[in-house]
Amino acid sequence: AAARLAAEQEVENLSGLSPNPEKDIFVVRENRTTCLMAEFAAKFIVPYDVWASNYVDLITEQADIPLSRGAEMKGKCGTNESELELSWLDQAYTLKLSFLKEGHNTSRGPEASWRLSRIQFTYDSSERTYFKDAVSPGKYTASSHRLSALVTPAGRSYECQAQQTISLVSSDHQKNVQLLLSEVRLQPFDIPADFVFSEEHKCPVDQREQLEETLPLILGLILGLVIVITLGIYHIHHKLTASQVQIPRDRSQYKHMG
Repeated sequence: AAARLAAEQEVENLSGLSPNPEKDIFVVRENRTTCLMAEFAAKFIVPYDVWASNYVDLITEQADIPLSRGAEMKGKCGTNESELELSWLDQAYTLKLSFLKEGHNTSRGPEASWRLSRIQFTYDSSERTYFKDAVSPGKYTASSHRLSALVTPAGRSYECQAQQTISLVSSDHQKNVQLLLSEVRLQPFDIPADFVFSEEHKCPVDQREQLEETLPLILGLILGLVIVITLGIYHIHHKLTASQVQIPRDRSQYKHMG
């Protein structure tokens, strides 16, 4: 147990290495080997109640809470379960990401994949940086239910530059909290070497954008090839017809032949 605890505490916040001030980098290491790496930009949109100007009605405001670069972190690595926990602003905010690797049968035979299986976000609405005059301030927890996100084949990393939105349900009157993730590169299992991601598995949005970028080029090449082939056929046809004897269509001209 002591060895396990020591391994869990071998974590590094490398966010300062990113040129993007909104992007964070976290690494968990066990036995001096990287077992979890995560790079992403994250922001939470949290609705909360404030008093209207008449101090009778309630209106809903919105707190936009970015993940701080100075976040403290904890991590756990396992064969089939891994976890990353981040906290910032004196633990007013805590984000816990849980990952699960599992096998399943397909038409090609047994295969394995990993996914983001649970998100838990704890926030304190009495914290004044992002919450202004919240009614009934206190600590609340927003979490996912039966989450299956970032599904990736085992042995590969997940990559998605596009923004993704994940909805969480808060203990504050069941309000919906939105987690916005972007510029994600993540791998919680089977990292091949220290600080090295495996081959990436791109999210569907990135795949579609990549196709949209390359499709005009592909169509242009196909069109150019069609034009070249058409010109080549025309040139060959013209040479063949030019070498043939032209028979007059006017029968009166037959006497001049021969």
